[in-house]
Amino acid sequence: MSVCNICPRNCNVDRSVKPGFCSMTDTVKISRAALHMWEEPCISGEKGSGTVFFSGCNMKCVFCQNKEISTGGFGREITVDRLAEIFLELQGKGALNINLVTPTHYTLQIIDAVKLAREKGLTLPVVYNTSSYEKAETIKLLKDVVDIWLPDFKYTDNTAAARYSKAGDYVQYATAAIDEMVRQQPECIFDDNGIIQKGVIVRHLVLPGQVQAAKDAVEYLYNRYGDSIFISIMSQYTPCTDLEAYPEINRKITDGEYDEVVDYAVEIGVENGFLQEGESASESFIPPFDLTGVE
Repeated sequence: MSVCNICPRNCNVDRSVKPGFCSMTDTVKISRAALHMWEEPCISGEKGSGTVFFSGCNMKCVFCQNKEISTGGFGREITVDRLAEIFLELQGKGALNINLVTPTHYTLQIIDAVKLAREKGLTLPVVYNTSSYEKAETIKLLKDVVDIWLPDFKYTDNTAAARYSKAGDYVQYATAAIDEMVRQQPECIFDDNGIIQKGVIVRHLVLPGQVQAAKDAVEYLYNRYGDSIFISIMSQYTPCTDLEAYPEINRKITDGEYDEVVDYAVEIGVENGFLQEGESASESFIPPFDLTGVE
């Protein structure tokens, strides 16, 4: 953290002195730690995923649904010891896993916290829920820490990545990072109740007017990894922020747009996947960031 290059931003800043691009110092900051029911069925199940929402982000998506914490700075600073305790508390509440949301900029602290929690009795699989704007070498550090990789594959075009997420080198970093995730967890393993224990589930959020881009993303993932991963095609895009400067995405996607992407996935042979119902495009699916479970 004294010369932070944990992610592709390569800030080279001492985060004990000032924040990096992620807007965070080297002290862990979270906004919520609770059971979450709205992940893929094999992650949330009926009991819920033990989800920890980290404040800050190394991307700047103009359509971010979690803007309050990703760029707004909301959250409470905690110690690594407290983070380990939170993992154990979620396990005590019946969580099926520990789900780390937007964790990239706290990778080193998370490694320490998971190790400490496991020494104190944590047995749940750990989910790494990321934008995929990651360095492959950072992903390698997590080899013995993360059991389930839950990356986004947001773009196959760096022009779109630059316009919507201020990440003009997204594609090369995301593809290399996902390659490393699949290398570590080359097949999905489920328990007798259908709950994932190890593996990779790659998400793609379909943007309005971006049907071809979504097809390209699904095709790339299937051609490269086949049935060794699950592909989650998401319809929940909701314009929650001011998108006047981006009129082409200032609406929800239509059923027709989403159906066209799903039909294409079926056409090219995708069998291992998840779909979302149309009503998921609602702000009600965004959890309240109210410090639940943080105290």
